[in-house]
Amino acid sequence: MRSYIRHPSGMPISVRPDETHDGSPESLNNIGYGGLSFTSQAPLIPGAMVSLSVSIPHGEVESRGRVAWCRERLDGFEVGVEFMDAGDFYTVRMVEQVCHIENYRGQELEQKGRSISCEEAAKEWIEKYAADFPAPFLEQKHH
Repeated sequence: MRSYIRHPSGMPISVRPDETHDGSPESLNNIGYGGLSFTSQAPLIPGAMVSLSVSIPHGEVESRGRVAWCRERLDGFEVGVEFMDAGDFYTVRMVEQVCHIENYRGQELEQKGRSISCEEAAKEWIEKYAADFPAPFLEQKHH
């Protein structure tokens, strides 16, 4: 089974290696049950610990992780980070849903010319799609 599942992405993420004080803005690619991946302009060393911050409407979600892999690409590097805390699985679920909701909001604007607030998009997305949102891997194992 894949550790990372592709979800709507492109959300900004700030990544700060433990040995530095400044985070760098990156672009989220995938997010899944064990961690996430993002596009970076600089390589990160596998095994390095990093602090992650994902901006969502009305706040930020913060987590820590370990760089699992780093692959060079034409536009920089793709970096995979595994979460260190089991509680992050539920934080990831929230970020996954925010990704889907923001994607829905963008589609409504692009396809229908309809500009809706974050709250309106969340309400509509939940009514239309939440029942089909896949259960976390941990919950699937118990059913």
